Amino acid sequence: MTEKKKTTIVLFSGDYDKAMAAYIIANGAAAYDHEVTIFHTFWGLNGLRKDEDIPVHKGFMERMFGKIMPKGADKMGLSKMNFAGFGPKLIKDTMKKHNAMSLPQLIDMAQEQDVKLVACTMTMDLLGLKEEELLNNIEYAGVAAYLADAEEGNVNLFI
Repeated sequence: MTEKKKTTIVLFSGDYDKAMAAYIIANGAAAYDHEVTIFHTFWGLNGLRKDEDIPVHKGFMERMFGKIMPKGADKMGLSKMNFAGFGPKLIKDTMKKHNAMSLPQLIDMAQEQDVKLVACTMTMDLLGLKEEELLNNIEYAGVAAYLADAEEGNVNLFI
């Protein structure tokens, strides 16, 4: 019996297009029977945020981070050609014309394929994000857990 291949991705970027690339790769790897982990840290955590306001107790700085960071994958900007928020609308319209999946749909697909979605707890503390504000059915861990997965990984990416 052959050992299952493993793919790990660190999603550091909060850009819609970079997060899409991470999820397209993750879903492709899962379809090829890889065990896949996406470790969301810093701005990459925005892709795991729920898109509605969740009432949680926070300090001043935590509230400020919460207000300036996008709520949910669909609110993330583009890395290039953002055009004050008009760029994401253009790319989403183009994607729809070509029947391409949106980032929220890619995240749902990843969860359906048992891709392990991990939120970095240290970054959550720094940015004041609470578990209630993030998607359901994700895991919470620190860098040691990521390193344990990456150590066995056949493919390790940083996006």
